[in-house]
Formats: sequence, C-alpha cells, structure tokens
Amino acid sequence: MAQRNVVSIPASGGEAGLNRYLSEIKKFPILAPEEEYMLAKRWREHGDTDAAAKLVNSHLRLVAKIAMGYRGYGLPVSELISEGNIGLMQGVKKFEPDRGFRLATYAMWWIRASIQEFILRSWSLVKMGTTAAQKKLFFNLRRMKNQIEAFEEGDLKPADVAKIAKDLGVTEDEVISMNRRMGMGGDTSLNAPLRDTEGEGQWQDFLVDTGPLQDELIAEDEESRVRHDLLMDALETLNDREKHILTERRLTDEPKTLEELSQVYNVSRERIRQIEVRAFEKLQSALIRLAGEKRLLPAA
Repeated sequence: MAQRNVVSIPASGGEAGLNRYLSEIKKFPILAPEEEYMLAKRWREHGDTDAAAKLVNSHLRLVAKIAMGYRGYGLPVSELISEGNIGLMQGVKKFEPDRGFRLATYAMWWIRASIQEFILRSWSLVKMGTTAAQKKLFFNLRRMKNQIEAFEEGDLKPADVAKIAKDLGVTEDEVISMNRRMGMGGDTSLNAPLRDTEGEGQWQDFLVDTGPLQDELIAEDEESRVRHDLLMDALETLNDREKHILTERRLTDEPKTLEELSQVYNVSRERIRQIEVRAFEKLQSALIRLAGEKRLLPAA
C-alpha cells in the first residue's frame, strides 16, 4: 500500500517529535460507518490510495492507544506505534467492507499482532522458542501477577507459579524462566526520563488520553458481538449431549457438578468428564476454523 498522505512519526526528534505526532493524529475525525464503507470500497475496487490514507489516518489514535498498553516491555513508545501502524496498514489492505464489520474491529487483530511480533523479536525469545503457549505466557504474565498481587521482585512463590502455569496452560518451569527473563528487562517507570538529560520529559508526558476512543468502543462492542456469534456457531458443531454438558459445566454462572450431570445421563462422573473435555477440544477447533473462514485472524 502506498504510504503517501499517511502521518508518520519523525525519524528523529525524540520525545518532542512523538508529542507532536500524538497531537497531530488527534486532528483526524472518526469516520461515520457510511463514509468508512465508501472509502474502503474505493480502495478495494479502484486502488484509491487517498481513500486508503484516510482510512489509516482516522485509526492512528487507535494504534497509539493499543501501543501504550505494551509500554511495560522497555521499548520506545514511538517504535511500538510505528510497528502498530504497519499492522494497521496491513489491516486496511486486506479489509473487506462487504463482510459487515467495522474496520477497527478487523484492524485491531493486525495492530496487536504487529506490535507483539516486534516485541518478541526485540526480546530475542527465539533462543527459548516462540510457541503459541510461550507467546501467551509472555504477554499475559504481568497481568496474571497483578491479579494475584504478586508484586515482589525476584522469583514467584510456588503457589503463584502453579496457578499461572495452570491458567495459561504452560509448565511451571516455563513460568519461572519467563518471569526471570522478563525481570532482567524490567518494567519502565512512567516517571523515568526519556533521555539521560534532565528536563527532557518523562514517559507519562506523552501518554494519550486514557479515556476510551470512539472507534475503540465501537471495535470492542463489535468484537464482543463477533465473538458471541462465533461461539454460537461453534456450539452447533457439537451434538446435543456435548453441547448440554459443556454449557452446564463451563458456560453458566453456576456450573453443574460432575455428579449432578452423571445422574442426568445415568453414566459415571468420569464419563461426563471425558465428554466435557472432548466437547471443549471440538469447540476450540471449530472457533479457530470459523475465525479463519471469516478472515478475523491475520494470516500466519
């Protein structure tokens, strides 16, 4: 995609350049659904680069917002935004307006994927492998530690390691290793100066407004609807017994016990557990397949 007319972060200029950039992108209005649709059609059907540039520019604030969520990995915010912008442009390039989704919903996948791949490359995780489980651990470890209030420095408590490993589907050794590896990089304080020279500004000086953006709210609402629709479609791949057991065990506020369901179907508790596990695996496979068919996931 041609990048002309798309606002870019100055190659040099430090925090002052980033500050100007964040101010500049606020000037672009949020597109109405009808305008977004017509611009996307012009780009897709006629290769109109001006239309593509308008689509990109109107979503640059969304990229900055998402990039700020990854600032704890010790990488320059400007570089995270730049990588996110690349993902945004890829999303615009592949966006199909006739599928009925808003661009923000689709582009969020590409923005996050681009930023995450950049972080993984920067942290040199290739030395320890980059399986899907390890990527999930890398990008969720801080959140999990916050949830269980594991704020102390150094190694995690054994009970905390066990909980994180279970929740994220990785081994306890992987949790310990990742925690130590990320501890070496350390989180970046928002009060830390961007340069060694005093008076040059701090990270917090360049954070975008913490309030939700209109396009972000639209994307989150629509993403929630899309996920719900995918789940409903995926459930239809199960037979009636699998669907009922999985729903009663995992998709209700008050899950039924194995004993209760075993009495319903007149089978053992172990048999109910086996059916539940099989149904969950089938559901996961169906969700991945359906998301791919609807092109909601970036191509590998």
